[in-house]
Amino acid sequence: MFSMQRPAGVTAISILFLLAALYLWTFGAVKLAAPEAVSLMSVSPLMYGLELAGPYMALLIGSGYAVIAWGLFRIHNWARWAAMLVIVIGVASLVPRISMAELGVPVLWYGLQIALRVAAAWYLAQAPGVIDAFAAKKQNS
Repeated sequence: MFSMQRPAGVTAISILFLLAALYLWTFGAVKLAAPEAVSLMSVSPLMYGLELAGPYMALLIGSGYAVIAWGLFRIHNWARWAAMLVIVIGVASLVPRISMAELGVPVLWYGLQIALRVAAAWYLAQAPGVIDAFAAKKQNS
């Protein structure tokens, strides 16, 4: 039987996607149960403008993050591409924020977020261990 070795970085990125899903599900559920308890603007960094659609959209997007997390954990190539797409959208959404930020901590914070997201996307796209793991999974499917 083929024993697949998942790279640690892919596992870490998968866990981050799962945490994002849990965060979105929690906010969506709380917003449905008690509409005035929380503001969906708290989830705007993960929803890229769709937070205005309400708590059902938070639950739906959270489900999308969970599916990507599951796919990365199971070493599915479509999940790798979907994760890279979500990460690129996240970087694009940070460009206006860093452009308008005051010098100091806000620029550092947004710059750090951009750098980490670019590093994660680059890792998923180019790391030899990642490419080998996904190629091995594809060959044995």
